Amino acid sequence: MKGEKFRNYKQAEKWIKKYRTQHRLHRQIKRNAADILNSPNFNRTKTFIQHGNMTVNSHCMDVAKYSLAISEKLEKLGLRCKKDELVRGALLHDYFLYDWHNSGKQGRLHGFYHPGIALHNAMKEYKLTTRERDIIKKHMWPLTVVPPMCREAWIVTIADKWCSLLETFHVHKGHGARRTGAEV
Repeated sequence: MKGEKFRNYKQAEKWIKKYRTQHRLHRQIKRNAADILNSPNFNRTKTFIQHGNMTVNSHCMDVAKYSLAISEKLEKLGLRCKKDELVRGALLHDYFLYDWHNSGKQGRLHGFYHPGIALHNAMKEYKLTTRERDIIKKHMWPLTVVPPMCREAWIVTIADKWCSLLETFHVHKGHGARRTGAEV
């Protein structure tokens, strides 16, 4: 009986710590990118599926959270980065704004082309820094051939690959795409 209570207590502590971490990361994302989170086009990404049944929006949010977590680990090693640009680049790295599953030949080559399309779309709506452009354009390295040129782009590239792997193998599960009123 005592052992079971102890295990339940430890499990509760673990969940509380995880919740607090997620909440802290989400607040940091909101602080650095409220304009992106509130934009109509970014919210359209809730209607497109990325991997498995994860939406592009959820994928980008996860990539931003993992990127922040990686940057915090690196910071402990004395390697700092620009967190505001890291977050903004992570949120916009897949800003291609179409369903790549239903786009024929373009869909098969999506991995090669979507970074340029995402960058083009993001530049139309936001004033991007050099770092943010590098993050968006090079996050698919080595498919993009030219490697990332800044620490933030490397972090997002790694976080994106990790999230994509978890989504593809259904470790991270989404809730499917949400339909807007016009599409229902």
